Amino acid sequence: MPKPQTLRLRTRRSRRPTWGAAAGVVTFVLVAAGALLPPRFVTESAGPTFNTIGEHQGQQLISITGMPTYRPSGNLDMTTVYVSGGPNGPTSALNVLSAWLDHDRTALPSDALYDPKLTQKQVSSQNTSDMTDSQSSAQAAASSYLGIDYTTTLTVMGATDDAAARLDHGDVLTSVNGTPLKNYDQLKKTLADGKGAPLKLGYKPRGGAEQTVTVEPKRDSSSGQYRLGLYLKTDYSFPFQVKYGLEQVGGPSAGMMFTLGIIDELTKGDMTGGHHFAGTGTIDTSGKVGPIGGIRQKMIGAKDDGATVFLAPADNCDEVVGHIPDGMKVVKVSNLKDSVHAVESIGQGEDPSSLPQCTG
Repeated sequence: MPKPQTLRLRTRRSRRPTWGAAAGVVTFVLVAAGALLPPRFVTESAGPTFNTIGEHQGQQLISITGMPTYRPSGNLDMTTVYVSGGPNGPTSALNVLSAWLDHDRTALPSDALYDPKLTQKQVSSQNTSDMTDSQSSAQAAASSYLGIDYTTTLTVMGATDDAAARLDHGDVLTSVNGTPLKNYDQLKKTLADGKGAPLKLGYKPRGGAEQTVTVEPKRDSSSGQYRLGLYLKTDYSFPFQVKYGLEQVGGPSAGMMFTLGIIDELTKGDMTGGHHFAGTGTIDTSGKVGPIGGIRQKMIGAKDDGATVFLAPADNCDEVVGHIPDGMKVVKVSNLKDSVHAVESIGQGEDPSSLPQCTG
Protein backbone atom coordinates (compact mmCIF):
# COMPACT_ATOMS: atom_id res chain seq x y z
CA MET A 1 0.00 0.00 0.00
CA PRO A 2 1.55 3.36 -1.03
CA LYS A 3 2.47 5.86 1.62
CA PRO A 4 0.07 8.84 1.97
CA GLN A 5 1.37 11.99 0.27
CA THR A 6 1.89 15.21 2.19
CA LEU A 7 2.14 18.77 0.97
CA ARG A 8 5.60 20.19 1.25
CA LEU A 9 6.81 23.70 0.41
CA ARG A 10 9.91 23.68 -1.73
CA THR A 11 12.78 25.91 -0.57
CA ARG A 12 14.70 25.67 -3.81
CA ARG A 13 13.54 27.49 -6.91
CA SER A 14 12.87 25.30 -9.89
CA ARG A 15 14.05 26.53 -13.27
CA ARG A 16 10.62 25.70 -14.72
CA PRO A 17 7.66 26.71 -12.52
CA THR A 18 5.22 24.01 -11.54
CA TRP A 19 1.94 25.88 -12.07
CA GLY A 20 -0.24 23.23 -10.48
CA ALA A 21 1.69 23.43 -7.21
CA ALA A 22 1.74 27.24 -7.37
CA ALA A 23 -2.03 27.35 -7.84
CA GLY A 24 -2.43 25.07 -4.87
CA VAL A 25 -0.31 27.33 -2.71
CA VAL A 26 -2.22 30.46 -3.86
CA THR A 27 -5.54 28.78 -3.11
CA PHE A 28 -4.27 27.70 0.30
CA VAL A 29 -3.14 31.25 1.09
CA LEU A 30 -6.45 32.74 -0.08
CA VAL A 31 -8.47 30.26 1.95
CA ALA A 32 -6.34 30.90 5.02
CA ALA A 33 -6.66 34.65 4.55
CA GLY A 34 -10.38 34.28 3.93
CA ALA A 35 -10.82 32.52 7.22
CA LEU A 36 -9.01 35.27 9.12
CA LEU A 37 -9.72 38.59 7.40
CA PRO A 38 -13.10 40.39 7.29
CA PRO A 39 -14.00 40.96 3.61
CA ARG A 40 -14.95 44.39 2.30
CA PHE A 41 -16.75 42.94 -0.69
CA VAL A 42 -20.27 42.07 -1.73
CA THR A 43 -21.36 39.16 -3.90
CA GLU A 44 -24.20 39.08 -6.41
CA SER A 45 -26.12 36.02 -7.56
CA ALA A 46 -29.34 35.40 -9.46
CA GLY A 47 -32.50 36.05 -7.48
CA PRO A 48 -36.12 34.99 -8.13
CA THR A 49 -38.32 36.44 -10.87
CA PHE A 50 -41.91 37.66 -10.51
CA ASN A 51 -44.50 37.78 -13.29
CA THR A 52 -45.96 41.30 -13.26
CA ILE A 53 -49.09 40.12 -15.12
CA GLY A 54 -49.46 36.98 -13.02
CA GLU A 55 -50.03 36.05 -9.41
CA HIS A 56 -47.76 36.08 -6.39
CA GLN A 57 -48.72 34.16 -3.26
CA GLY A 58 -52.30 33.76 -4.43
CA GLN A 59 -53.00 37.34 -5.49
CA GLN A 60 -52.50 39.37 -8.63
CA LEU A 61 -49.06 41.01 -8.51
CA ILE A 62 -50.46 44.16 -10.15
CA SER A 63 -54.07 44.80 -9.20
CA ILE A 64 -55.82 47.76 -10.87
CA THR A 65 -59.09 49.42 -9.86
CA GLY A 66 -60.92 52.47 -11.23
CA MET A 67 -60.65 51.48 -14.91
CA PRO A 68 -61.60 48.39 -16.98
CA THR A 69 -58.88 45.74 -16.99
CA TYR A 70 -58.21 42.70 -19.15
CA ARG A 71 -56.60 39.49 -17.93
CA PRO A 72 -53.43 38.90 -19.96
CA SER A 73 -51.52 35.70 -20.63
CA GLY A 74 -47.84 34.89 -20.83
CA ASN A 75 -45.11 36.37 -18.63
CA LEU A 76 -43.59 39.81 -18.15
CA ASP A 77 -41.13 38.90 -15.41
CA MET A 78 -39.30 41.43 -13.26
CA THR A 79 -35.91 40.11 -12.20
CA THR A 80 -33.93 40.38 -8.96
CA VAL A 81 -30.44 39.86 -7.58
CA TYR A 82 -29.34 38.44 -4.25
CA VAL A 83 -26.70 40.72 -2.70
CA SER A 84 -24.64 39.41 0.20
CA GLY A 85 -22.26 41.51 2.24
CA GLY A 86 -21.85 45.21 2.85
CA PRO A 87 -24.64 46.87 4.85
CA ASN A 88 -26.95 43.94 4.00
CA GLY A 89 -25.21 41.73 6.55
CA PRO A 90 -21.99 39.80 6.98
CA THR A 91 -20.53 37.53 4.34
CA SER A 92 -17.42 35.38 4.55
CA ALA A 93 -14.28 35.86 2.52
CA LEU A 94 -14.67 32.26 1.38
CA ASN A 95 -18.01 33.28 -0.13
CA VAL A 96 -16.26 36.13 -1.93
CA LEU A 97 -13.57 33.77 -3.21
CA SER A 98 -16.14 31.28 -4.48
CA ALA A 99 -17.96 34.12 -6.27
CA TRP A 100 -14.74 35.05 -8.06
CA LEU A 101 -14.42 31.47 -9.26
CA ASP A 102 -18.09 31.10 -10.26
CA HIS A 103 -19.05 32.33 -13.73
CA ASP A 104 -22.66 32.91 -12.61
CA ARG A 105 -21.78 35.16 -9.67
CA THR A 106 -19.78 38.33 -9.17
CA ALA A 107 -17.78 39.83 -6.33
CA LEU A 108 -16.95 43.51 -6.13
CA PRO A 109 -15.85 46.03 -3.50
CA SER A 110 -18.66 47.05 -1.19
CA ASP A 111 -17.88 50.74 -1.82
CA ALA A 112 -18.77 50.24 -5.49
CA LEU A 113 -22.40 49.67 -4.48
CA TYR A 114 -22.85 51.37 -1.13
CA ASP A 115 -21.74 54.48 0.67
CA PRO A 116 -19.57 53.03 3.47
CA LYS A 117 -21.31 55.33 5.97
CA LEU A 118 -24.75 53.79 5.36
CA THR A 119 -26.24 51.33 7.84
CA GLN A 120 -28.32 48.29 6.98
CA LYS A 121 -31.44 50.15 8.11
CA GLN A 122 -30.64 53.11 5.87
CA VAL A 123 -30.00 50.87 2.86
CA SER A 124 -33.26 49.02 3.46
CA SER A 125 -35.14 52.29 3.80
CA GLN A 126 -33.62 53.63 0.57
CA ASN A 127 -34.46 50.41 -1.30
CA THR A 128 -38.07 50.63 -0.14
CA SER A 129 -38.27 54.27 -1.15
CA ASP A 130 -36.76 53.50 -4.57
CA MET A 131 -39.29 50.72 -5.12
CA THR A 132 -42.21 53.01 -4.20
CA ASP A 133 -40.90 55.75 -6.50
CA SER A 134 -40.46 53.27 -9.36
CA GLN A 135 -44.06 52.09 -8.96
CA SER A 136 -45.37 55.67 -9.11
CA SER A 137 -43.18 56.41 -12.14
CA ALA A 138 -44.43 53.22 -13.79
CA GLN A 139 -48.04 54.28 -13.34
CA ALA A 140 -47.24 57.75 -14.70
CA ALA A 141 -45.31 56.36 -17.70
CA ALA A 142 -48.09 53.87 -18.48
CA SER A 143 -50.70 56.64 -18.21
CA SER A 144 -48.76 58.89 -20.58
CA TYR A 145 -48.29 56.06 -23.07
CA LEU A 146 -52.02 55.22 -23.01
CA GLY A 147 -53.12 58.88 -23.13
CA ILE A 148 -54.61 58.84 -19.63
CA ASP A 149 -54.52 62.24 -17.93
CA TYR A 150 -53.06 62.61 -14.44
CA THR A 151 -51.72 65.44 -12.32
CA THR A 152 -48.42 65.89 -10.49
CA THR A 153 -47.71 68.00 -7.43
CA LEU A 154 -44.16 68.99 -6.44
CA THR A 155 -44.02 70.11 -2.81
CA VAL A 156 -41.00 71.72 -1.16
CA MET A 157 -39.85 69.74 1.88
CA GLY A 158 -36.63 71.64 2.60
CA ALA A 159 -33.66 73.44 1.08
CA THR A 160 -29.88 73.10 1.08
CA ASP A 161 -29.07 76.42 -0.57
CA ASP A 162 -29.54 80.00 0.68
CA ALA A 163 -31.36 81.13 -2.46
CA ALA A 164 -33.60 78.07 -2.50
CA ALA A 165 -34.26 78.60 1.22
CA ARG A 166 -36.58 81.45 0.26
CA LEU A 167 -39.05 78.68 -0.50
CA ASP A 168 -40.78 77.31 2.59
CA HIS A 169 -41.77 73.82 3.60
CA GLY A 170 -45.14 73.09 2.01
CA ASP A 171 -44.79 75.47 -0.95
CA VAL A 172 -46.02 73.88 -4.19
CA LEU A 173 -44.08 74.51 -7.42
CA THR A 174 -46.37 75.53 -10.27
CA SER A 175 -44.17 76.74 -13.14
CA VAL A 176 -40.60 77.01 -14.39
CA ASN A 177 -39.49 79.95 -16.54
CA GLY A 178 -43.12 80.82 -17.14
CA THR A 179 -44.15 77.35 -18.34
CA PRO A 180 -46.66 75.34 -16.25
CA LEU A 181 -44.77 72.60 -14.41
CA LYS A 182 -46.27 69.20 -15.18
CA ASN A 183 -43.78 66.82 -13.55
CA TYR A 184 -40.32 66.42 -12.04
CA ASP A 185 -38.79 65.19 -15.32
CA GLN A 186 -39.71 68.52 -16.93
CA LEU A 187 -37.88 70.33 -14.12
CA LYS A 188 -34.81 68.08 -14.53
CA LYS A 189 -34.72 68.69 -18.28
CA THR A 190 -34.99 72.46 -17.80
CA LEU A 191 -32.11 72.33 -15.33
CA ALA A 192 -29.96 70.28 -17.71
CA ASP A 193 -30.74 72.45 -20.73
CA GLY A 194 -30.11 75.65 -18.77
CA LYS A 195 -26.58 74.57 -17.78
CA GLY A 196 -26.59 76.70 -14.65
CA ALA A 197 -28.71 79.62 -15.86
CA PRO A 198 -31.02 81.07 -13.17
CA LEU A 199 -34.54 79.61 -13.11
CA LYS A 200 -37.70 81.54 -12.44
CA LEU A 201 -39.89 79.29 -10.30
CA GLY A 202 -43.58 79.87 -9.80
CA TYR A 203 -44.92 78.55 -6.51
CA LYS A 204 -47.98 78.68 -4.33
CA PRO A 205 -47.58 78.93 -0.55
CA ARG A 206 -50.07 77.14 1.63
CA GLY A 207 -53.15 79.34 1.84
CA GLY A 208 -51.56 82.08 -0.28
CA ALA A 209 -51.54 83.48 -3.81
CA GLU A 210 -49.07 82.31 -6.45
CA GLN A 211 -45.64 83.96 -6.36
CA THR A 212 -42.31 83.70 -8.18
CA VAL A 213 -38.70 83.39 -7.08
CA THR A 214 -35.44 83.22 -9.03
CA VAL A 215 -33.06 80.43 -8.05
CA GLU A 216 -29.55 79.92 -9.39
CA PRO A 217 -28.73 76.20 -9.81
CA LYS A 218 -25.48 74.81 -8.43
CA ARG A 219 -23.38 72.18 -10.19
CA ASP A 220 -22.91 68.93 -8.31
CA SER A 221 -19.18 68.14 -8.38
CA SER A 222 -19.71 64.37 -8.19
CA SER A 223 -22.41 63.92 -10.85
CA GLY A 224 -21.87 67.05 -12.94
CA GLN A 225 -25.62 67.73 -12.86
CA TYR A 226 -27.20 71.03 -11.90
CA ARG A 227 -29.39 71.09 -8.81
CA LEU A 228 -31.76 73.62 -7.27
CA GLY A 229 -30.88 72.81 -3.68
CA LEU A 230 -34.44 71.77 -2.91
CA TYR A 231 -35.88 68.63 -1.36
CA LEU A 232 -39.07 67.94 -3.31
CA LYS A 233 -41.86 65.50 -2.69
CA THR A 234 -43.72 64.22 -5.75
CA ASP A 235 -47.41 63.34 -5.42
CA TYR A 236 -49.53 61.98 -8.24
CA SER A 237 -53.27 61.93 -8.78
CA PHE A 238 -54.40 59.21 -11.18
CA PRO A 239 -57.92 58.23 -12.33
CA PHE A 240 -57.09 54.60 -11.46
CA GLN A 241 -55.35 52.90 -8.54
CA VAL A 242 -52.62 50.27 -8.65
CA LYS A 243 -51.86 47.88 -5.81
CA TYR A 244 -48.67 45.81 -5.90
CA GLY A 245 -48.80 42.41 -4.20
CA LEU A 246 -45.07 42.15 -3.63
CA GLU A 247 -43.04 42.73 -0.49
CA GLN A 248 -39.44 42.19 0.62
CA VAL A 249 -38.13 43.40 -2.74
CA GLY A 250 -36.56 46.85 -3.09
CA GLY A 251 -34.83 49.13 -5.55
CA PRO A 252 -35.86 50.94 -8.73
CA SER A 253 -34.94 48.39 -11.40
CA ALA A 254 -38.41 46.85 -11.87
CA GLY A 255 -39.86 50.11 -13.18
CA MET A 256 -39.98 49.14 -16.85
CA MET A 257 -41.54 45.73 -16.21
CA PHE A 258 -44.14 47.26 -13.86
CA THR A 259 -45.02 49.72 -16.63
CA LEU A 260 -45.44 46.95 -19.21
CA GLY A 261 -47.61 45.01 -16.75
CA ILE A 262 -49.92 48.00 -16.19
CA ILE A 263 -50.22 48.66 -19.93
CA ASP A 264 -51.01 45.00 -20.64
CA GLU A 265 -53.73 44.86 -17.98
CA LEU A 266 -55.34 48.10 -19.22
CA THR A 267 -55.25 47.14 -22.91
CA LYS A 268 -57.53 44.79 -24.83
CA GLY A 269 -55.78 41.91 -26.53
CA ASP A 270 -52.68 39.98 -25.59
CA MET A 271 -49.36 41.80 -25.78
CA THR A 272 -47.16 38.79 -25.14
CA GLY A 273 -48.89 36.27 -27.39
CA GLY A 274 -48.32 33.80 -24.58
CA HIS A 275 -44.52 34.19 -24.73
CA HIS A 276 -42.30 34.26 -21.64
CA PHE A 277 -40.55 37.63 -21.40
CA ALA A 278 -38.32 38.95 -18.65
CA GLY A 279 -36.45 42.20 -18.29
CA THR A 280 -35.12 44.99 -16.14
CA GLY A 281 -34.59 48.74 -16.21
CA THR A 282 -35.62 51.87 -14.39
CA ILE A 283 -38.38 54.06 -15.81
CA ASP A 284 -39.13 57.75 -15.52
CA THR A 285 -42.43 59.48 -16.12
CA SER A 286 -41.46 60.28 -19.72
CA GLY A 287 -40.87 56.58 -20.44
CA LYS A 288 -37.07 56.65 -20.57
CA VAL A 289 -35.52 53.29 -19.62
CA GLY A 290 -32.41 53.57 -17.45
CA PRO A 291 -29.54 51.18 -16.65
CA ILE A 292 -29.36 48.97 -13.58
CA GLY A 293 -26.86 46.77 -11.73
CA GLY A 294 -26.50 43.00 -11.72
CA ILE A 295 -27.82 42.41 -15.24
CA ARG A 296 -25.70 39.28 -15.76
CA GLN A 297 -27.29 37.63 -12.73
CA LYS A 298 -30.76 38.83 -13.78
CA MET A 299 -30.40 37.20 -17.20
CA ILE A 300 -29.34 33.96 -15.53
CA GLY A 301 -32.30 34.05 -13.13
CA ALA A 302 -34.68 34.79 -16.00
CA LYS A 303 -33.37 31.88 -18.06
CA ASP A 304 -33.58 29.52 -15.07
CA ASP A 305 -37.23 30.51 -14.58
CA GLY A 306 -38.15 29.81 -18.21
CA ALA A 307 -37.86 33.17 -20.00
CA THR A 308 -36.86 33.03 -23.67
CA VAL A 309 -36.68 36.80 -24.36
CA PHE A 310 -34.98 39.40 -22.16
CA LEU A 311 -35.49 43.17 -22.45
CA ALA A 312 -32.24 44.97 -21.53
CA PRO A 313 -31.59 48.71 -21.14
CA ALA A 314 -29.42 50.03 -23.97
CA ASP A 315 -26.98 51.52 -21.45
CA ASN A 316 -26.34 48.03 -20.03
CA CYS A 317 -25.30 46.52 -23.36
CA ASP A 318 -21.60 46.49 -22.45
CA GLU A 319 -22.45 44.08 -19.60
CA VAL A 320 -24.80 41.98 -21.75
CA VAL A 321 -22.43 41.17 -24.61
CA GLY A 322 -20.68 37.87 -24.04
CA HIS A 323 -22.86 36.88 -21.09
CA ILE A 324 -26.20 35.95 -22.67
CA PRO A 325 -27.38 32.53 -21.44
CA ASP A 326 -27.72 29.83 -24.10
CA GLY A 327 -31.18 29.72 -25.66
CA MET A 328 -32.13 33.28 -24.65
CA LYS A 329 -32.65 36.26 -26.95
CA VAL A 330 -31.88 39.76 -25.64
CA VAL A 331 -33.56 42.85 -27.11
CA LYS A 332 -32.06 46.30 -26.51
CA VAL A 333 -34.52 49.00 -25.39
CA SER A 334 -34.04 52.70 -24.68
CA ASN A 335 -37.57 53.77 -23.84
CA LEU A 336 -41.07 52.49 -23.18
CA LYS A 337 -42.02 52.68 -26.85
CA ASP A 338 -39.16 50.29 -27.68
CA SER A 339 -40.24 47.91 -24.93
CA VAL A 340 -43.91 47.78 -25.94
CA HIS A 341 -42.97 47.36 -29.60
CA ALA A 342 -40.64 44.47 -28.76
CA VAL A 343 -43.26 42.61 -26.69
CA GLU A 344 -46.07 43.15 -29.20
CA SER A 345 -43.94 42.26 -32.24
CA ILE A 346 -42.58 39.06 -30.73
CA GLY A 347 -46.03 38.25 -29.39
CA GLN A 348 -47.31 38.42 -32.98
CA GLY A 349 -44.58 36.06 -34.21
CA GLU A 350 -41.67 38.31 -35.16
CA ASP A 351 -38.18 36.88 -34.68
CA PRO A 352 -36.49 38.61 -31.69
CA SER A 353 -33.24 38.68 -33.69
CA SER A 354 -34.83 41.20 -36.09
CA LEU A 355 -35.17 43.74 -33.26
CA PRO A 356 -32.33 45.93 -31.85
CA GLN A 357 -29.58 43.85 -30.23
CA CYS A 358 -26.65 44.49 -27.91
CA THR A 359 -23.51 44.08 -30.00
CA GLY A 360 -19.85 44.19 -29.10
